[in-house]
Amino acid sequence: MIKFKKSTIAKGILSVLAVGGVITIAAIAPNSLQMLKMFGVNKKRYKSQSVYKTLKRMEKQNIIKIIKETDNKTIISITKNGKKKIIEYNIDNMEIKRPAKWDGKWRIISFDIPEKRKIAREALRMKLKDFNFYHLQKSLFAYPFPCKDEIDFVSEIFKIQKNITYFETLCISDELAMKKYFNLI
Repeated sequence: MIKFKKSTIAKGILSVLAVGGVITIAAIAPNSLQMLKMFGVNKKRYKSQSVYKTLKRMEKQNIIKIIKETDNKTIISITKNGKKKIIEYNIDNMEIKRPAKWDGKWRIISFDIPEKRKIAREALRMKLKDFNFYHLQKSLFAYPFPCKDEIDFVSEIFKIQKNITYFETLCISDELAMKKYFNLI
């Protein structure tokens, strides 16, 4: 798996490439401040040399491809690994929206993921905790707001769709503790 620091520069570059897939800039040079603006990076916080180094590191990690053309123009395109990284960033930034009023239903996520998929199982557990789900049992979590789309997306990313059951209920034991946990009282 490709790993690099949670770099705002790298996220900015991937955000631009996620929209178009390919970008063309006038030049890649350590003093090219236009790159900072193009990638949505605060140029007061980062130096253009940092952007240049990030681009080179991303190319070395096979996240982007840099093609130098004539007329002092450079094309930057995203690779297959880069597309995977965009999905990782999307899942890292995903949030479940809390409606103004609770509908009284509990959303329950149950999973039975085999030992050979242990990494995916633990990643799912961590994501449910990130989403602030209530941990009922080892493989059972509850949430008071609609979240099926988010759970479907996460399970697709981890390739565990067949191992997850999503259901809704109006009644659940330990409801008072859960209401307190989600500030619903």
